[in-house]
Amino acid sequence: MTRTTHRRQLLQAGAALAASAWLSDPLSALLAATARPALQPWHPAAPGGRRTQRVVLVVFGGGVRSRETLLSDNTPHLRRIAAEGVVYPRVDVRNNGHYGSTVSILTGSWEVFGIRENARPVEPTLFEHVRKSTGLSASDVWLSTSGADQETNYAFSSAAGYGARYGANLIGGEGIFNAEFRQLVVGTGGLRRVDPGEEALLASLRGAMRMPAETTDGSGLQNDPEALARIESYILDELRGGASEITGPGASDAKAMHVARNLLSIFRPRLLGVTLNDADIAHGSYNDYVTVIRRNDDELGRLFDAVRGDAELAATTALFVLPEFGRDRDFNARRGLDHGDGSDDLNQVTLVAWGPDFKRGKVDSHEVRAIDVAPTIVSLFGGRMGGQGAVLDGLFA
Repeated sequence: MTRTTHRRQLLQAGAALAASAWLSDPLSALLAATARPALQPWHPAAPGGRRTQRVVLVVFGGGVRSRETLLSDNTPHLRRIAAEGVVYPRVDVRNNGHYGSTVSILTGSWEVFGIRENARPVEPTLFEHVRKSTGLSASDVWLSTSGADQETNYAFSSAAGYGARYGANLIGGEGIFNAEFRQLVVGTGGLRRVDPGEEALLASLRGAMRMPAETTDGSGLQNDPEALARIESYILDELRGGASEITGPGASDAKAMHVARNLLSIFRPRLLGVTLNDADIAHGSYNDYVTVIRRNDDELGRLFDAVRGDAELAATTALFVLPEFGRDRDFNARRGLDHGDGSDDLNQVTLVAWGPDFKRGKVDSHEVRAIDVAPTIVSLFGGRMGGQGAVLDGLFA
């Protein structure tokens, strides 16, 4: 199919289950065919009379085109989330560098960071806005990353009045759940004593879980001792449980999703972000890129099932899934996909949103922006984000 045909399929709405409708509009037919009964509220209403108490944001990163997700058979789990939620197929992005584009999503403002820059956002992140406006503790706000150095900057910004004291607890799955760390701290019968000569290595490895450092005024992230003990216990349990053995294409993303699912079940945070990036393997291999997408979709399905299988989480949790940008329309010389041609495949992505306060089985053809996601999430907590983005009012039932 042509690019125009793909785009038209996403934008058409109101299809029925007839064969002709499936051929002209597979996404809308899918939504109609697989929608489930509405969930019953478990919990008292959140601010503004809404039922949403928790939000999970998955940045399905690394550069992922719509034609390899909802317009394909690669993402059956994303499809079933879409079938029960709202799909925005025309989400504009501007920055085609992974770091700057992801920062734009998290801050609700267009960022100009280059692909290799490694500085904190200058605008406050949604994590900071939510914590500052609600008074949530650090143990209520988490960020699970695939472990790249730049991703540590997503937890909080350098903005005056915000910063570390309102940041997210950050845990990098690839950095902490690796075979070297496991061998260092876990013996056959459980934890082993660390030799004095190994202390520096242990400190370095455990630095993969980067709770923001203390600020000059001593404020820092301010986790209480009980929360810190629970975090430590969780990490050691994960090391015993085999997260360090996740390998193969997309392993870093799989660890991040694995961590996120367990954080949601164990710590039950109010706000949980997940950033993925292994799909960037597309530069050199289209097949590996698709493999990563399928693996991430499997992990997304496990996370969704964990939410749906818990009465409290199911009735109070909203889920947002979107890439930071897409991919070029055509293959490069290596039969891979770069990100720089300015095409719609690159500059427009698809947002899927699911939650107790959202419409169901809806394809919204309005053009929106990636920077609209953060203010929408902040609004669910009763706050307001002052950046360039706007709340997606059409999302709500």
